[in-house]
Amino acid sequence: MPDSIETIQPPDHVEDLEVKDAQIIFNSVWSQLETDHGEEDLRFPKEIFWLNGAPGAGKGTHTGFIMKYRDLTAPPLVVSSLLDTPEARRMKDAGMLVGDREVIEIMLRKLLDPVYQSGAVVDGFPRTKVQVECVKLLHQKLNELHNRFRDTELAHRFKKPHFHIVVLFVDEKESVNRQLQRGREAQAHNEEVRESGIGELLEVRATDLDAEAAVNRYRTFKEKTYGALKDLREIFFYHFINAHGTIEEVRSRIDDELRYQGSLELDEATYDRVSAIPVAATLSLHARQNLVDRLDDYAARQSELFGRVVDLIQSDFIPIIERHAISGSAAINSESEILHDPTALAMFIDVFSERGYHATVDIHRIEIPESFDPETFKIHTRIKRVHRVQIQFQGSEIRRGR
Repeated sequence: MPDSIETIQPPDHVEDLEVKDAQIIFNSVWSQLETDHGEEDLRFPKEIFWLNGAPGAGKGTHTGFIMKYRDLTAPPLVVSSLLDTPEARRMKDAGMLVGDREVIEIMLRKLLDPVYQSGAVVDGFPRTKVQVECVKLLHQKLNELHNRFRDTELAHRFKKPHFHIVVLFVDEKESVNRQLQRGREAQAHNEEVRESGIGELLEVRATDLDAEAAVNRYRTFKEKTYGALKDLREIFFYHFINAHGTIEEVRSRIDDELRYQGSLELDEATYDRVSAIPVAATLSLHARQNLVDRLDDYAARQSELFGRVVDLIQSDFIPIIERHAISGSAAINSESEILHDPTALAMFIDVFSERGYHATVDIHRIEIPESFDPETFKIHTRIKRVHRVQIQFQGSEIRRGR
């Protein structure tokens, strides 16, 4: 289990200066974006995952899983890869952070790329207090645009923004071990590529080769990045994920964290309309136990009707289902009057469910001529009810010889 993180809080006057610096930087960048693109074309993603984590926590490993989970198709925006200036590289190699002004402008311009309109994962941002404040300011601006254009023909361009803060955490010992292991593996891979001439060389970070630099990189995250990110817990979706353990274990935790949050993501008016419908996951939570309780109740309180339903299934349905054992699917019509009773029909479906089948029933009403009145020339009809039952179950694989 990861250790808890303790951070040293800067004095209030330092924080005030950082907030002012963020406002100056952000307003400058935003003004330039408006000049270059025009306000009506400042189309940022509706949903942004701001992905951060301790060094070696597995951001690169788990980014694809997060994207697949949320149906995001655009490539992740890895902030570190955008910073290739000599000065930025020297700072990164020393385990230090790159200047806020440069990071913010490059990142915002990249997010305007149409490929990110449906959603984006931003890997490695925000990392400083100034960057955190800029995320707040960006969200504020996007909400202002959403409100300004919501009743216009451009409303589709300015959806309500949804920001997620995702923090993957491992403790210092695990982080340093993973960084150094990554360095050793990258060096071994590169040596093999040089000898064989096959494959591509991997980047080897200076901090992955030196234990002291790896410790310094972790402590930079701990003292600057994590401390700054805590300010966002009360504003955005905040997902703090223990990244210790296997890939499968960590992804299970990510899955738990990113489950449906419609009450927060939807506009209030939209949520009010749909909230009465239960979320699917809640229906299946105790579905098996509820099914067992219903069947026991049928047997105890409506034994005669329950017996007739079971007999009907055995006599009229199972022989046909058995003939479709290979396909795993059977469509059966029934005119049995037993199924005219809504309670019997509920029993019918529950029995199939308990036995591992998936049964759906469609009631088809057919008007049948019954008599003719020669005096009035009227045809008297009756309604015949046919229950069309679709049964799905695990089929049998056909083995073929050669």
